[in-house]
Amino acid sequence: MQPGEIQRGTELQLTIDDAVFSTTGGSALGAEGMSVARYNGFVVFVVGAVPGDAVTARVFKVKKNYAEARVISIDRPSPFRVQPQCKHFGVCGGCQWQHVDYQGQLRFKQQRVVDAFERIGGFSNLDILPIIGASEPYFYRNKMEFSFSEQQWLEAAPAENSSINIPQSAIYLGLHVPQRYDKVLEINECHLQSPISNRIVCITRDFARSNGLLVYSSEKESGYLRFLVIRQSKRTNELMVNIVTRDDRPAVMRQYAAALQKEIPEVTTFVNTINSRKAQIAQGEIEKIYFGDGVIHEKLGEYVFTISAGSFFQTNTIQAERLYETVRSLAGLRHEDTVYDLYSGTGSIAIFLSGDVREIVGIESSESAVRDARQNAETNNVRNCVFLLGDLKEKLMKDTDWRDSHAMPDVIIADPPRSGMHPHVVEALAALAVPRIVYVSCNPATQARDIKALAASSYRLAQIRPFDMFPHTYHVENIAVLHHC
Repeated sequence: MQPGEIQRGTELQLTIDDAVFSTTGGSALGAEGMSVARYNGFVVFVVGAVPGDAVTARVFKVKKNYAEARVISIDRPSPFRVQPQCKHFGVCGGCQWQHVDYQGQLRFKQQRVVDAFERIGGFSNLDILPIIGASEPYFYRNKMEFSFSEQQWLEAAPAENSSINIPQSAIYLGLHVPQRYDKVLEINECHLQSPISNRIVCITRDFARSNGLLVYSSEKESGYLRFLVIRQSKRTNELMVNIVTRDDRPAVMRQYAAALQKEIPEVTTFVNTINSRKAQIAQGEIEKIYFGDGVIHEKLGEYVFTISAGSFFQTNTIQAERLYETVRSLAGLRHEDTVYDLYSGTGSIAIFLSGDVREIVGIESSESAVRDARQNAETNNVRNCVFLLGDLKEKLMKDTDWRDSHAMPDVIIADPPRSGMHPHVVEALAALAVPRIVYVSCNPATQARDIKALAASSYRLAQIRPFDMFPHTYHVENIAVLHHC
């Protein structure tokens, strides 16, 4: 069979390349966690395979230059293949790599960083330190968000390793399968947060069903239940339950609060967030507290951070602390340094590093994040952190009056979103000619793109260190250090 003869439904015998690079320079693990094989030179992305596997796979998508297929049998398992712990693996989109040995995961993630910097950044002879893996690869998340739905996505028979789409009308609570937002996979166990969060999910689902509560539908613009958000401190053992609903029903929430306190006394606070808008997001215009003080507290190093229902906080507490320690080490901070913290968020990096430098100026475009950052600094009695509200393009290139009150930076730390930095921000950084830049990213592809632009001006890529913040997923964090030439 030739590549042109491959159609949907075609079954192929494939060997998944266990090398980090293919002959075309692509990673053995695709961008969405799929592995890569070749059939007579034609690229096939394979769902459910592990580099080193020999598999039989069924094609479900064919494009001009590639096909996508799903494993239907493992003919010879890879040495990297392990038995997934979670019974929902293969359908739920939360843990794409749970069938890969953890050391193998780290190997592939490190090579994804190398791939990005060589292919996109055009760098060679990289000084790359070994990836820092998680000491706790299971139950590491301090926040999980579950969705209510009227319809369930049913798991298929294990031999098929796929899903059967059968509409049902009821109350379901769980996680969305990849690329589907109209149905949820009902979750009875999850190895990402904690066993107690699984109990909260089950109790909440039972309460909703026994009380005949309706799920909100954005199409009908009716219903009540939207999301269940669980936030759990790893260091203080505080535990928040946050139910997001369309409207305010105090009698229902008081009844649910009583059920929580009876069944799970470990819950320290319960919040009902009311989102009356059509947008399906787990935030709203009102937060009502039914018991506790409406927040939990988490520690990073010696600092305590207050986390409200709508606050952003690093999802992996333990790895976040190690990440910040690594930033401190790679930045070569001195007590006389002034640091600019770009995309400063709620101030966690700035506050964590505050004891090592003279001053840190954080710049952030989210008003609520700046408010939280200032409160966190006050809570921790940190006096040398200043948080400014504004768009970075404006602050760095146009609105520069604030610099009269602050010294020019010796170090810049940047932790932008997945999309990376705006080209004008990169241009402004190049113009500042700061001695050291530490660029933290959750997307090595956009990071490599931005650093390529900085290197074209007057910066040298000195060192990179990958970080695993999310075990069993294909995501990888990376720290890059640049020195001004």
